[in-house]
Amino acid sequence: MLNVEGLNAYYGPIHILHDIDLSVDAGQIVALVGANAAGKSTLMFSLAGLRTICTGKIAIGAVVLNGLPANERVKHGLVLVPERRRLFPFMTVLENLEIGAYAARKSKRESLEYVYSLIPLLAERRRQFAGSLSGGEQQMLAIGRGLMAKPKVLLLDEPTEGLAPIYVKVLYELIRNLRDQNFTILIVEQGVHHVLQVADKSYVIENGRIVLQGNGKDLLGDERLKAAYLGL
Repeated sequence: MLNVEGLNAYYGPIHILHDIDLSVDAGQIVALVGANAAGKSTLMFSLAGLRTICTGKIAIGAVVLNGLPANERVKHGLVLVPERRRLFPFMTVLENLEIGAYAARKSKRESLEYVYSLIPLLAERRRQFAGSLSGGEQQMLAIGRGLMAKPKVLLLDEPTEGLAPIYVKVLYELIRNLRDQNFTILIVEQGVHHVLQVADKSYVIENGRIVLQGNGKDLLGDERLKAAYLGL
């Protein structure tokens, strides 16, 4: 479904990502984990078309996305739910959701009903300003907004950052529910325990390079993960 080959990315002259190869098959949850400044968010922004890529290939199905702007990538089904949510705080929950459907306007009503059935809280709060929601509620809204675009691959960048433990649990219940409905998800996290429990496949990134990959649960006890993640 999503294939990345030999991906390199830069901040100005600084080489951040080095020859990244990864794949996400249809219906999979794939995790990318690593410490702060390992290159996780740069990878997500590069996939979404928000960073200049010097070399490499990004494809969703048979469609090569290299050179396409971010809005065109959304139309091809690659949708990013960014770190820190990036909602419009003085717009309502409903208005934020409707913005998410800009690339799939013809099915907006259908998508809205689906998102409300999946996250009933958003239906209850649909007239409330997004900025008045709690952090966990805002994260549910950000994911709902991403789902409004009818993604083929959903990119979740640090979705549990700053959330209370109760909302971390709610979030991963939602992610499991999405997998049961055959969604394809690439999720970036700094914390490893929850995400490796649900991931079908996982990659560990260190200093902009993939240093380890394998089954999510199998990696939890892997000494190489501790070395790469903690720098031991």
